[in-house]
Amino acid sequence: MPPVGPVDGTKIPRYVGPDTFARLPRVDQVSQVDVAVLGMPFDSGVSYRPGARFGPAHVRASSKLLRPYNPGLGVSPFATQQVADAGDLAINPFDIEDAIRTIERAADDLRGSGAKPMSIGGDHTIALPMLRSMHRAHGPVAVLHFDAHLDTWDTYFGAPYTHGTPFRRASEEGLLDPERCLHVGIRGPLYSEQDLTDDKVLGFQILRSDDYQTDGLASVVERMRARLGDGPVYVSVDIDVLDPAHAPGTGTPEAGGLTSRELLHSLRALAGLNIVGADIVEVAPAYDHAEITGIAAAHVAYELLSVLALPSGTAR
Repeated sequence: MPPVGPVDGTKIPRYVGPDTFARLPRVDQVSQVDVAVLGMPFDSGVSYRPGARFGPAHVRASSKLLRPYNPGLGVSPFATQQVADAGDLAINPFDIEDAIRTIERAADDLRGSGAKPMSIGGDHTIALPMLRSMHRAHGPVAVLHFDAHLDTWDTYFGAPYTHGTPFRRASEEGLLDPERCLHVGIRGPLYSEQDLTDDKVLGFQILRSDDYQTDGLASVVERMRARLGDGPVYVSVDIDVLDPAHAPGTGTPEAGGLTSRELLHSLRALAGLNIVGADIVEVAPAYDHAEITGIAAAHVAYELLSVLALPSGTAR
């Protein structure tokens, strides 16, 4: 059977219809799923402004604007693969380690059903359990991490599991391929120079936000693809990689970020790589207005779904 796509926006206005991502079917409405969009309403790991637990619903509401054909990649992402909405996880807001276990089990269940998980958070803590699940299926993976911040710090107030520590824990647990991991969009002040030294030891290279300005987007893309290579890649997008002008609705905004155009183009450049899973995190709607952040996040998810719809080895 052909994939079941979203509700037809030429027949039913886009401001009505199901409250699923892009008005797609739920997982229980289709016989098999290639990519599952899973909401993770969790923000107990934040260090500054809370509110990302409401991000999944906000991104879904903003995704009503999406249309089924992506001219940038020449693909209809909902016609060549079955994408479905897996709803929201019921995650413990009071016990971070229990929350991590819940997310890990859910990712395992989705993979076991044959679906690639695309998570909408939620804060960046969710990346660690997702990577544990990815490692069970693929071994060490490359992390392509779009963010203003490194998220490789050790602890906050003695707590090892926060939205600023997931990639340090993942590296320490052997989940990552240290020859292929990459941060993109890093900017702003650090606690000390040691932050950069530690980050390098953990297996990351850095493409800064300023590199888009000084070297140009084409150079950034070339270096990104060269670093990632042909192995499995997990893509993690913190929406604060965007400048606050393009994503005000987030918990730890930093001036000097990417434009939404630069981010979307960078994601399209992943065409042909072996993407095994993804997350979009840190959308906090209480600080958004006019759905600016929600729309940006919905388009990030759409570009990633479009990349997943293309055959491996297809470069654009």
